Amino acid sequence: MMVSVKSPANDREESWREWAKQAQAGDKAAYTLLLKDIVPFIRSVVMPTLANPDWVDDVTQDVLISVHKSLNTYSADRPFRPWLSTIIHFRRTDFLRRHYGARDNKRTTLENVDFQREHVTNSPFAGELKDIEKALDTLSGKQRKVFELIKIEGYTPKEVAGQMDMSVSAVKVSVHRSMKKLKGMLKEENGKR
Repeated sequence: MMVSVKSPANDREESWREWAKQAQAGDKAAYTLLLKDIVPFIRSVVMPTLANPDWVDDVTQDVLISVHKSLNTYSADRPFRPWLSTIIHFRRTDFLRRHYGARDNKRTTLENVDFQREHVTNSPFAGELKDIEKALDTLSGKQRKVFELIKIEGYTPKEVAGQMDMSVSAVKVSVHRSMKKLKGMLKEENGKR
C-alpha cells in the first residue's frame, strides 16, 4: 500500500489556495493569513534578483497591492504559486523599468572622456567598455535591438515579440545566439590582453 506524503511546500500551496478561496468569499481572516504568509515567499523570490536590497520592500508592496486588486481573478481550481509568481515577475519588471527609465539623465557614450575618468577606475580594464560596444556593433540592427530590449532594458520575450513583429521563440533564439556570439568575441578580446 502506497502512502501519499505531502511536502511542506505542498501544504503551503494548499493553504494559500484555500485562504484565497475563502478571501474571495469575503473571509477577512483568511485574507490576512494569506497576505502574511506569502510575504516571505515574495521576498525570497525578489531578493536575489535585485541590485539594491532596499528595493525588496518596494517590490513586495507592489506585489501585495496587485494580489489585493486581482485576487478575484484567481481560480481556486488552479495552483496558487504560479499565479503569484506571475504577479511577482510583472511587478519586479515594472519596478525595474520605472527605476532605470528614470535614469535617462545618466546615459552617456563610451567616447565621453569625463565619464570614463570618473567611473572607470581600473585603468587596465578601461578598454572593456569599448570591447563591449565593438562586440554589440557586430550584431545586425534587428538582432541588436532584440538583445538590448531583453538584456539591457528588461522586456520579456513576449513584449519584444509584439514590438518587433516576431514570434516569442524567434526572440529567444535571437537572444541566445547573440549571447553566444558576444561571449565568444569578448572572451577572444580578453585573451589578447
